[in-house]
Amino acid sequence: MANNGVPLQVPMLTKSNYDNWSLRMVALLGAHDVWEIVEKGLVIQENEGTLSQTQKDSLRDSRKRDKKALCLIYQGLDEDTFEKVSGAKTAKEAWEKLQTFYKGADQVKKARLQTLRREFEALHMKESELISNYFSRVLTVTNNLKRNGEKYDDVRIMEKVLRSLDPKFEHIVTVIEDTKDLEAMTIEQLLGSLQAYEERKKKMEDIEEQVLKTRVNSPREEHGRSSQRQGDDRGRGRGRGYGGGRGWRGMASLVIAFLSFNLFFWFL
Repeated sequence: MANNGVPLQVPMLTKSNYDNWSLRMVALLGAHDVWEIVEKGLVIQENEGTLSQTQKDSLRDSRKRDKKALCLIYQGLDEDTFEKVSGAKTAKEAWEKLQTFYKGADQVKKARLQTLRREFEALHMKESELISNYFSRVLTVTNNLKRNGEKYDDVRIMEKVLRSLDPKFEHIVTVIEDTKDLEAMTIEQLLGSLQAYEERKKKMEDIEEQVLKTRVNSPREEHGRSSQRQGDDRGRGRGRGYGGGRGWRGMASLVIAFLSFNLFFWFL
């Protein structure tokens, strides 16, 4: 099946993807101009003989769109799931049967909400986790909460993220809390700021590592240590321009301090 020349791919419903499947199906049914018939339902006329020709044409069109919607829904079901809704007479009825089966009654929904709330509160960034991956985990939980009727605004989500970041983000969290208004920020802007900080911090760590490696492998440093062991006073003053006679150790400290200063104040 195709829509205006574009191949149609109906998402398959599984035991664990109902929330995402239903969102994709709403978009798909809307693209085919049949979501409204699923949402509102087909109005069945008891006495069609009294209808005008215009009303009969409208009813015929509604039935056709309902069957199209039902066909699209059926294409996203495996054999076992199809059996659960095969008795539905309209697309709306089939849709509601699936909703009840996968989302459950009120008690089941409440239990699911409690589980999701605990999962949200327990979220914490892992030490080696990228900020983008952590955001994805947070948004997956909050999106599931919203789909189950819970209200979570962006500020609450951003506050949760800032509270639960790895300690290596402590400096930027302080800067954001002191200088930024979360009410005026979006989740995407917060993610962008944290990603920029993460990338700069990584670059700083790489430069620090290179500086330290250079210090360790420097022939001049090795020669200075040999000269000191031999009592050669000429090596004592070497490198005073890099931190009070400490040679490469002093230069490394200055470079690291400079990069740290720029990293911290970049967001001010």
